[in-house]
Amino acid sequence: MSKILFYAMSGEKLCFLHVLMNAVDLAGKGHEVKVIFEGKSVALAPQLDEEKNPLYLRARGAGLIAGVCRACARQFGVDERVEAIGLPLIGDMMGHAGMAAYAADGYQVISM
Repeated sequence: MSKILFYAMSGEKLCFLHVLMNAVDLAGKGHEVKVIFEGKSVALAPQLDEEKNPLYLRARGAGLIAGVCRACARQFGVDERVEAIGLPLIGDMMGHAGMAAYAADGYQVISM
């Protein structure tokens, strides 16, 4: 099966929920899937956690959430909330969450 990284940039909740739907679906069909909150989507991490959004909780429980961009979380003022809910802040590329390690590990990167 394939390896897929969803690099979610949109702060639109409906768009992000489609990222999660695809991630859960693909993982359920045997693919190795990871999701990174980047750009405006970082503000959705604490929001979905507080709402106890079932799709988010399912993806998180399945280990599909790789983490949240450190620089963007700081920029949008949600870094402390992200840390409080226990999601990793990733800053391996100039403070942002990079794709290089995933690409080197054979992941197909999909940005939405």
